[in-house]
Amino acid sequence: MSRVFFPKGYVSALDLYRTQSAIGTLKKTFEKHLCKNLNLKRVSAPLFVLPATGLNDDLNGYERPVTFDIPDAGEDAAVVQSLAKWKRLALYRYGFGPGEGIYTDMNAIRRDEELDNTHSVYVDQWDWEKVITRADRNTGYLKSAVRSIVCAVCDTLDELKKEYPDISVSLVRDVTFVTAEELEELYPELTPEEREYEFTKIRRTVFVMRIGSKLKSGKPHGGRAPDYDDWSLNGDILFWDEVLGKALEISSMGIRVDAASMKSQLEESGCAERAGLMFHRMVLDGTLPLTMGGGIGQSRLSMLLLGKAHIGEVQSSVWDKATLDAAKDAGVIIL
Repeated sequence: MSRVFFPKGYVSALDLYRTQSAIGTLKKTFEKHLCKNLNLKRVSAPLFVLPATGLNDDLNGYERPVTFDIPDAGEDAAVVQSLAKWKRLALYRYGFGPGEGIYTDMNAIRRDEELDNTHSVYVDQWDWEKVITRADRNTGYLKSAVRSIVCAVCDTLDELKKEYPDISVSLVRDVTFVTAEELEELYPELTPEEREYEFTKIRRTVFVMRIGSKLKSGKPHGGRAPDYDDWSLNGDILFWDEVLGKALEISSMGIRVDAASMKSQLEESGCAERAGLMFHRMVLDGTLPLTMGGGIGQSRLSMLLLGKAHIGEVQSSVWDKATLDAAKDAGVIIL
């Protein structure tokens, strides 16, 4: 059963049809700002990949990808869980140079997702990736990209509010950067989620850095696959969501592993055998370009900017009866 709640007195600012119209406007507007700020070109992306390539995202390591057979190809395929690795390979194949990048619409099925107001089995996000130089692999470059994305979000909200004046959402443009280690020191008795809540409630717009390695407590701030983000150069963008009263993660992103960080992280995670897969070999031997990239949730961003209380108000998915009954009782329309 999903964990769902609707804030007391919650009423959507937009009705069903204006919501659908606003989602279309939001997506076009955000893509425009994102491409301009990060110098990205749109490309097509796969819905599924072959597991033997090592291109699928293992996420936290326990999620089961949706697989199916393709009789005519004589292969079993897996629905992507994200495109973190595929995008880097695409940049290599397309011959992009430093400072150039791509973005695409990523659609995924995460069958093991724990459902609540902000999580769904259906995942839709903008996946982006760009080529960088060895000199760009630093915290300053990462922070600059984060600020560019936050500006794209805030500029999109400003344009939306002109067309839909009933929207009352307000965001803070200034980003506060904090590491997972610093959050643990500030709130040692709290869980990582609780730390994000307390910090983002005060700072409003936050980038939590260095996610993946174990902290002093012996546990990582959050799960990260060892073979795409460099855990010392990654993080999550969080905005304070006034409707839900929580820190809402909009994007997970980072500078990607080079040969040294991939080798180290595979060993730390007990996954050294992956070094023999196609994608991993191409990173380790220097064939693939150095890149940075991330995913930005389309439904998450729609929730935030349109002031919605449940992700089911902005995307069509499958929900348990308790969620549907709770929405009905609250007068909320689930698509």
